[in-house]
Amino acid sequence: MKKIILMTVLATAAFAANAQDTKPYEEKMSQIEAQYKTLEADYQTFGKKDPASFTDAEKAKLNEIMTKADSLYNAQKTTALEIARKFKNTKFPAKYVANIMYDVEFDELKELCDPTTGYYNEPEMAKVKQLFDSYKLRQPGSMYKDLTMEDLDGKQVKLSQWVGKGKYVLVDFWASWCGPCRAEMPNVVEAYKRFKDKGLEIIGISFDSKKLQWSAAVEKLGMTWPQMSDLKGWESSASAIYGIRSIPSNILLDPEGKIVAMDLREAKLLEVLAEKLK
Repeated sequence: MKKIILMTVLATAAFAANAQDTKPYEEKMSQIEAQYKTLEADYQTFGKKDPASFTDAEKAKLNEIMTKADSLYNAQKTTALEIARKFKNTKFPAKYVANIMYDVEFDELKELCDPTTGYYNEPEMAKVKQLFDSYKLRQPGSMYKDLTMEDLDGKQVKLSQWVGKGKYVLVDFWASWCGPCRAEMPNVVEAYKRFKDKGLEIIGISFDSKKLQWSAAVEKLGMTWPQMSDLKGWESSASAIYGIRSIPSNILLDPEGKIVAMDLREAKLLEVLAEKLK
């Protein structure tokens, strides 16, 4: 009896210590969220104005907001990863893992979805595990899977017409109606200009459902590389074959057709291409 009582006391003490350990992390994440809301409110004031009418002071303020947002994003991700690792055997990390699931690399998401963790079966992990399953369909190290769609001229084309021909191929998943895709496209255009003569090909795979909008966006955004689509929107065969659940997204294929990277954006896209195409 004394042994049982002692074990109960020790367990209660351990729980209390654990709760005490988690409190600073909860407070830190709450502070980050509060700062995000403040920045979001500040940003909304700019969303009602035409960017062309911004004064120099407004441009400087907007740049300050975006810089702070990037800093908060990095702090949130770093803290969430720390929580997941430090409290791996508890249920505590689940909600924080769910908050950053779209912001981590494949290997990080694999670590976060370790079935032996104490939080793996928490309800918040359901969507995280679904995302990881979709990522596995295009994980680095696997071979590409062919796609057959139509180009802008209505001609049937296959991804294999370009893949495995001795060039690196960036398969870019996008849509004309996707704001983040349009925002990212100047980086893709720059990548094509910089590396097309060094062994890079880009193939655009559109999640559009209307050809006119698709073709107009291709022209307006300066996308001079091959395009293909089955015009089925989110029902695109690319969604099922490559596990595409959000766009923009991409995969980088080596000259033999093996996936070497995925979801490269902004500076990371140019950085990886520069490394591969020296």
